[in-house]
Amino acid sequence: MTTREIFETMDYGPAPESSAEALAWIAAKGPAFGAFIDGAFAKPGETFATRNPATGAELARITQSSAEQVDKAVTAARRAFPGWSKLSGHQRARHLYALARLLQKHARLFAVLESLDNGKPIREARDIDVPLAQRHFYYHAGLAQLLDDEMPGHAPLGVCGQVIPWNFPLLMLSWKIAPALAAGNTVVLKPAEYTSLTALLFADICREAGLPKGVVNIVTGDGRTGEALTTHPDVNKVAFTGSTEVGRRIRQATAGSGKSLTLELGGKSPYIVFDDADIDSAIEGLVDAIWFNQGQVCCAGSRLLVQEGIAADFHARLKARMDKLRLGDPLDKSIDVGAVVDPVQHATITRLVDRNTEGETYRAATPVPEQGCFYPPTLITGLSPAAPLMQEEIFGPVLVSTTFRTPSEAVEIANNTRYGLAATVWTENLNLALDVAPKLAAGVVWVNATNLFDAAAPFGGVRESGFGREGGWEGLLAYLEPALKTKPLKPADPVPAPDRPDAPGLDRTAKMYVGGKQARPDGGYSQPVWSAKGRLLGHMGLGNRKDIRNAVEAARGAAAWARTTGHLRAQILYYIGENLSARSAEFAARIRDLTGVNAKTAEAEVDVAIDRLFTYAAWADKFDGTAKSVPIRGIALAMTEPVGVIGALAPDDAPLLGALSVIAPAIAMGNRIVLVPSYAAPLAATDLYQVLDTSDLPGGVVNIVTGDPADLAEPLASHMDVDAIWAFTPHVSAEAVERASASNLKRSWVHDGHGIDWMGKSGEGRRFLQAATEIKTIWVPYGE
Repeated sequence: MTTREIFETMDYGPAPESSAEALAWIAAKGPAFGAFIDGAFAKPGETFATRNPATGAELARITQSSAEQVDKAVTAARRAFPGWSKLSGHQRARHLYALARLLQKHARLFAVLESLDNGKPIREARDIDVPLAQRHFYYHAGLAQLLDDEMPGHAPLGVCGQVIPWNFPLLMLSWKIAPALAAGNTVVLKPAEYTSLTALLFADICREAGLPKGVVNIVTGDGRTGEALTTHPDVNKVAFTGSTEVGRRIRQATAGSGKSLTLELGGKSPYIVFDDADIDSAIEGLVDAIWFNQGQVCCAGSRLLVQEGIAADFHARLKARMDKLRLGDPLDKSIDVGAVVDPVQHATITRLVDRNTEGETYRAATPVPEQGCFYPPTLITGLSPAAPLMQEEIFGPVLVSTTFRTPSEAVEIANNTRYGLAATVWTENLNLALDVAPKLAAGVVWVNATNLFDAAAPFGGVRESGFGREGGWEGLLAYLEPALKTKPLKPADPVPAPDRPDAPGLDRTAKMYVGGKQARPDGGYSQPVWSAKGRLLGHMGLGNRKDIRNAVEAARGAAAWARTTGHLRAQILYYIGENLSARSAEFAARIRDLTGVNAKTAEAEVDVAIDRLFTYAAWADKFDGTAKSVPIRGIALAMTEPVGVIGALAPDDAPLLGALSVIAPAIAMGNRIVLVPSYAAPLAATDLYQVLDTSDLPGGVVNIVTGDPADLAEPLASHMDVDAIWAFTPHVSAEAVERASASNLKRSWVHDGHGIDWMGKSGEGRRFLQAATEIKTIWVPYGE
């Protein structure tokens, strides 16, 4: 092609990247690879092929790691943990810095190997994945350096089992390994079976960096290897990125094991375009949102919502832009869309699109290579919000679209999904953007941009997109635990009926507290509550599944509480404390009767309860978000938001203080709560009804259902409209609660057989506030 012809057509010529160095590395180190355990590569065992999805050619043979090999890797990590965790933050920072430098020195090798193994365009691997992986190790070297001063009183968890997906093999590795090592943990990581090569190259540079043996271990294989790792009894922390279905199974499998768990799962992210948006800029952003990495991105903007007035023009311009996208050899630097990772995934995309019968399907008029796993950029318009393709994750280069008329309708359609990972808003009206962003059920929102990531900015989802954050101090916290002294948790059963009861003449029956009103138990059953001396103190209603349902419905109806100011919530908490103080003698007497403690102990519990209410009143308008220092001309705001509806099973010890220590942080942060009080001493909580009624607390913000926690835990933990479950009662196993919570993958905080010292400082503070909030990261670029 002559220069004249180039200027006349403006076509891109080929710009191939050589694969020689990457293939030479495979040949030298393989071509069959064993697991990396205790600082050395094991001999390959049973292997399977990893292939170039663009050609189908075999690249290498990867070991299918057995349960025995996983056990060896975990044992090596356990053996390395004491030495690694005892290093100073500075010493760990030096190792992380060395890894970051080696990622830079081998940047081209990593980029080419990633493109060969995954099928993504070399431009994306070279310009996005590898630099971001380097950034994570540099950033977490800094966190390691500062950890001892900035987060005192925290300790590493131990051995971390990490499972990553095939869409961003190296980047996901860095998101997992960097914070784990910075916090002082050791790691066993399983890469995806389709894309293990860059993880094995990383293992190789761990040796170059002088990382101590056993600190990082890589086991390869399919889901069987992942299952052996996530369920291993000596793994303290599981971090998983992948599909929602597998994440649910991991939640169920790890229930009651005491393992810390973070899940970054699927998404169906809305891409909202308002009628005042710069249409051409929004279309370029959309290209990055859905056709970046062939649409194989958990946070891909795969649901296009366009305001009705510009929809026809927008779709027409979008189709013209789609026709100019170039598919082909991922190692060609002029290519826009590479190959889908594997024939299995290609078949899944094809099946989902072909069975759709709604709307209009448009495939880009661009040549599609005959060889390899290539799928054309596809747009499906005219879908209803409930259409299967608007609800289910396709995980391919397929964009689905519908329209909206008003901002409120846009928010309603955007939130009409079980997912909540990310969202994009395009508008020239910044006031509109910042009004809509907090209303979207998503862990990340991009304004007039898309797919912005950085090690300093927390990333993660809500709803069935998982829980936990990666990046920033928030992500590091997921690999730490408070260094607290705990005591074994012992259940306190209700006092049995005495042989000679002392029953007063006037009946006192405590009802449920639902929606700001007292309600009789649905089942019509109640149970006497006796003092230690055999005196009848009253009756408590025995709640059932329907009472839980009614309480959750009332909590959902009080959603306006989340939109109140921190100042208003603080005033009400102060008022509750004031009203409790006016009746302190009455509550102290009640505690004395219920538990048999002496007057001084009972009075101390009431005093601490009042103090705790004041503490969370003080925090209500001070537990702030942060502005993150990200390397763009713009800002990333990590904002705290309420979790939503929290179901809580209160502790037996300190029946008044325990209940208020759970209620206060929840409502201070804008949540609503459904509380099951102490089974042994429920009347300490039911006596709060009048205190709450006279403290201007809106109905439905606090709901109390009495009864046996063993009967109420499952319906509360499995309820699809409960967003988090806290279980501090010894009457219910952690396993039962966490297994039930998998219904909608709600966040859980459960006892591990040890109790909290509710009278001490460990019974309050940031740990409770963090459990009561989600982090939403809002990216706002500057300039035109």
